[in-house]
Amino acid sequence: MRKEDCFYLGKVVSKYSFKGEVLVKLDTDEPEIYENMESVLVSLGNNLIPFFIDRCRLHKSNLLRIDFEEVKDESSADKLIGSELYLPLTMLPKLSGNKFYYHEVIGFTLMDEVHGDIGVIDSVNDNTSQDLFEVKKGNKELFIPITDEIITKVDRENKTINVRTPEGLVELYLS
Repeated sequence: MRKEDCFYLGKVVSKYSFKGEVLVKLDTDEPEIYENMESVLVSLGNNLIPFFIDRCRLHKSNLLRIDFEEVKDESSADKLIGSELYLPLTMLPKLSGNKFYYHEVIGFTLMDEVHGDIGVIDSVNDNTSQDLFEVKKGNKELFIPITDEIITKVDRENKTINVRTPEGLVELYLS
């Protein structure tokens, strides 16, 4: 399986016990839905390797304590520290309404209340303090903040996202 077909679940941050258990810091708002997993893909080198799970449970708020079938001692657990965990995209819970996954809206058209079609979402920049849609309109590039105040409707069927951009923002890019 390729990383492009998967979503990032979290990272192994430490050992938990001398029996090889590890703690994983999850990248999710709902850690409880991953409590009873049977397997996970571990990024080792350039490969995603399936690891089967004997036992998996929440530890504190967003940590998952995992006992892998193949990892039964401290030295084996040491080799996993820092490794990223992935799951197939098909395992993501379906979202509805105005909630969406970033990978899901690439290629959607942004429709502004005032300006109409302001371009197609080329990517999402989540490396800044404010997540941004990176939008292409002809040879111009727009950066539109991803906030509940700006997004008015997500239409998956027509692959559009309706937005109400702050006054002057679109003009800044398209004039």
